[in-house]
Amino acid sequence: MQPEVLWTDLSLAQIAQELAGRGTPLSPPSVKQWLDDHDFAKRKIAKTLPGGASPDRNTQFEYIAELREQYRETGNPVFSIDTKKKEHLGLLYRDGRVYCQEAFRAFDHDFPSWATGVVIPHGIWDPVRNHGHVNLGLSHDTSEFACESFRWFWNRSGRWRYPEATSILWLCDAGGSNSYRQHLFKQDLQRLVDDIGVEVRVAHYPSYCSKFNPIERRFFPHVTRACQGVLFDTLETVVHLMRKTSTKTGLTVTVHVMKKIYETGRKVAQDFKDHMPILFDSVLPKWNYRAVPQW
Repeated sequence: MQPEVLWTDLSLAQIAQELAGRGTPLSPPSVKQWLDDHDFAKRKIAKTLPGGASPDRNTQFEYIAELREQYRETGNPVFSIDTKKKEHLGLLYRDGRVYCQEAFRAFDHDFPSWATGVVIPHGIWDPVRNHGHVNLGLSHDTSEFACESFRWFWNRSGRWRYPEATSILWLCDAGGSNSYRQHLFKQDLQRLVDDIGVEVRVAHYPSYCSKFNPIERRFFPHVTRACQGVLFDTLETVVHLMRKTSTKTGLTVTVHVMKKIYETGRKVAQDFKDHMPILFDSVLPKWNYRAVPQW
């Protein structure tokens, strides 16, 4: 427990009773006013402490800022990319409240085995146009899924919004399906750029810094809000809820379902390892590199 944080788990009535026993009788409403005056309120535990630290954190943040400015000046697109946590389909409980005449009914236990399926939301957010796209996977969050998610988005939308693009900047977390440590991700990324014909530059946020990826603050929270308090009983319900995500600042959202089954356990080709065409930057190359079309 943090010694600098004053706290109590007593109710207003219990506090009033305790004070009366010490010779200071107060009613529960008076206790509430006293707590308000001293900035006491019911608060949830804040998940803000990083699980670790990277010695190159500030250098990488400064480099990402430079890259974003370069891409802004040249008119090339920047996309913040990440996978939202997996959701289960079916009559399983979900947080949040909505106005309704009676409560939705869910199972009394949240056993994954009682779900009728899963949805894996892969998000792509464009900070310039304040547009977010979600591809819903139905199997596994793999590097192939992440790259094919962007391929679908680029071919259906991105290339028409940025017809003059010569390079695309991805802002990604350090781990997950687009982990900087995985050769398999780089192999799938190379296949992607060979297909779309435009280079992709990847800049990873350092470990323990995923919350600074813009999509985590500017897109995913609004998707969560649009879906809260409603059962994900069918895939159609999930699509409908996510599509209605919006903000007063003009966020727009599109959603697509990717029905392909993505297998786990794939191995990277030895030839790719031996002759990897990925071009690594001079600044923190483990986190910054480019995949350039090979034709």
